[in-house]
Amino acid sequence: MEALLPVLQQHSGLSVLACAVAFRCVHYMLRNLPVPDEVQQDAFRFWKWRNLSVSLVHSLVTGVWAVTCLVQEPMMRQDIFSYYTPASYLLVCVSSGYFVQDACDIILTGHAKGSWEFLIHHFLVLCSFLYTLFMQHYVAGATIALLVEVNSVTLHMRLMLKLAGAQFSPFYNFNKLLNVFTYVSFRLSAQFFLTWYIMHNYSWLDHAGYFMVTMIIMNVMILIYFYRLLRADFFPRRKTSSAVQNGTHSSSTTPRFLNE
Repeated sequence: MEALLPVLQQHSGLSVLACAVAFRCVHYMLRNLPVPDEVQQDAFRFWKWRNLSVSLVHSLVTGVWAVTCLVQEPMMRQDIFSYYTPASYLLVCVSSGYFVQDACDIILTGHAKGSWEFLIHHFLVLCSFLYTLFMQHYVAGATIALLVEVNSVTLHMRLMLKLAGAQFSPFYNFNKLLNVFTYVSFRLSAQFFLTWYIMHNYSWLDHAGYFMVTMIIMNVMILIYFYRLLRADFFPRRKTSSAVQNGTHSSSTTPRFLNE
């Protein structure tokens, strides 16, 4: 790993593109897996299932990877600006490649309009991660930020269960509780810790203003998502429209259904 680091640092852009291609290969490999009948009957659900399958792989890999890096190197939690390891640098390359691949998948398949929130998220993350890779600063910070992928595992499982029509199953009920726990303990805590760190060390951190604005935008987004999540899973609104009562959804409301 030590020998690989100089190569990654000298060719950061190519490393990210290589990781993007690797995740695209994962996308094609997952096509061989069976898909629930409820998903196959709707074009958007079918695309979303494939997209979430790749996202789930990314979350499983990078979530465990980020936790391992931070446990093995406690210094990364103390100096998020300059301290990092070869494993954490490679982690940011891999995750950046995934976000490039996912953004391209959303845009090229014609789902940008219904997934504009995800594209904004990907844009903010990629700008921060690419700065991290090219400037070799904030690598530890990016690793801490990737703790959110632990929550993304349960979040993706939640959406996939909804796609398969299993939102009333015992597993969904268990997953929604676990999802709230990981949302608070990994997503919210990681974001707020990074926000606190930047504010506390604002006077000497390079480009602290840019990262502060980015963190504030991200914090607002994740709090809105958290509100939507709690409302959908624990305080559902009464379904009054005839379409919902009949269990049908128009194409214009399907993305909203999946986001909740």
